[in-house]
Amino acid sequence: MEGVQLSLISKEKLEKMASMEKLRMILDSVKEGKIVVLESGLTPEEEAKLIEMTMLEIDHENFVGIEVESYPYKESFLSKIFGKKKGRLTVIGPANRLKTLEKKEDLITALVKIGD
Repeated sequence: MEGVQLSLISKEKLEKMASMEKLRMILDSVKEGKIVVLESGLTPEEEAKLIEMTMLEIDHENFVGIEVESYPYKESFLSKIFGKKKGRLTVIGPANRLKTLEKKEDLITALVKIGD
């Protein structure tokens, strides 16, 4: 059966993981062709590190990179005080399978290519 495998990862699971452990899990899943959806998203620093790690692992025959889309960050009173900026829902997938069609404040529309 041909299809797309989605990994929907809860906020609770992400909070239990160290930053590098989280990024390695995401990158390994995407390299296997999976689409990863994070309930709580990544910090700007984690997102930058994920892109950096991806660039080091690009192999034009097997892995061409990633596509990352997050809902825009909404600043709350507590985030202003504590300075913690975390993305909201984030969708990550192989660049050759996932294409963002539209991104608004509360809507991400993406196209997922099945097969080669």
